[in-house]
Amino acid sequence: MTDMQVLALQVLALQVLALQVLALQVMGLSWVPAHLGGSMRETAMDARTADASPHDQARSWRPERCDRIALVLQGGGALGAYQAGVYEALHEANIEPDYVSGVSIGAINSAIIAGNSKKRRLQRLRTFWERITERKVWHYTPDGDIFRQARNAASSWLTLMQGQPGFFKPHNPGPWMSFTGASNATSYYDNGPLLETLEELVDFSMINERTMRFSCGAVNVLSGNFSYFDNANEIIGPEHIMASGALPPALPMVKIGTDHFWDGGIVSNTPLQHLLDEDDSINSLIFQVDLFSARGDLPRDIQDVMARHKDIMYSSRTRYNTDVYRRLHIWKTLLGTALAKVPSESLSEKERALKDQLADLPEFTILQLIYQQKAYEGHAKDYEFSGTSMREHWQSGYEDTKRTLKRRDWLEMPPEGAGIVVHDVHREYDR
Repeated sequence: MTDMQVLALQVLALQVLALQVLALQVMGLSWVPAHLGGSMRETAMDARTADASPHDQARSWRPERCDRIALVLQGGGALGAYQAGVYEALHEANIEPDYVSGVSIGAINSAIIAGNSKKRRLQRLRTFWERITERKVWHYTPDGDIFRQARNAASSWLTLMQGQPGFFKPHNPGPWMSFTGASNATSYYDNGPLLETLEELVDFSMINERTMRFSCGAVNVLSGNFSYFDNANEIIGPEHIMASGALPPALPMVKIGTDHFWDGGIVSNTPLQHLLDEDDSINSLIFQVDLFSARGDLPRDIQDVMARHKDIMYSSRTRYNTDVYRRLHIWKTLLGTALAKVPSESLSEKERALKDQLADLPEFTILQLIYQQKAYEGHAKDYEFSGTSMREHWQSGYEDTKRTLKRRDWLEMPPEGAGIVVHDVHREYDR
């Protein structure tokens, strides 16, 4: 092997590493490749290990060459009922996830799914959503968008004034009437009711048995860095879910160990990147459920401006993430091909380990489901918790998933070597 060949391989390896670091820096994470002795996390839990429930695995459908079904859930407050509808449709189709990950309300939905047996998940999701939306707004709403706008405005105003049952309640006194350093001084609401709800509806011992991989994202208040709480690495409790949903200034920061955390949506509102960063060789079918759409209409009044601003700010950067991953996959493939041409005796132990790793790269099929805002919904849609809107959101998620599952070709793994493909039912005729 000539010096020029060695140099070319080293340059190619550095380019691959640079792309990996770039992708992780977007998430505020640091990483050292496993074959160089480091890791972004302490351990890796393979969804195919004996920790997975044999009963659930045996009865759940998955496409050929698929080793993991993942459900990744974005944050979005009251819109999170859409995700429950998605799960209901998957449950009916006998598609159960091995891996769930969420941010904010997505973390709560994920915890309910991971923290219950297959036969109880849907009922517990329904209990949660019916509980936090049980307050009546109007006993009768006339037909027409203008009446729905008025009713939704009244509903969101009640949320601001009274909080939501089983979720959060106003501080008394509030932060403006509290002294600096007081427990009430840093948020408008108390999330104590959510703690009681989580302890009732989620079996955290089941999450920590690792029958299903679970993670949720939050941001460190002091460092500003994004962190994932992962049952592969630590014991998960209600505080981790509450930290992921502690959106300031509404909800208080949550202390875990010696650190304080806020809602992960401040930095990244989708957990897709956490899954792509696993750096394993598990082929995955991923259902990514987003509550804010990056695409939208041109605003025509100030309320449209506020709604559009929120959509753009909290929407997922799926295309950017997948484009970075695709470029990284190409470089890894080129490096693996180059290493395969080098005699094994000419490679170091680390280079041989890298060669073996690059010979088995994973493939991903991503099915993106994005909530489509109704004409009468405004900028307050994520804290409009009426029962009527909840049922509409739930039904939308259910119907969108049913439509997606009809495209059986979308459920297949990509052709070997393709790396990653993305499908979105709302852009089916947009391509």
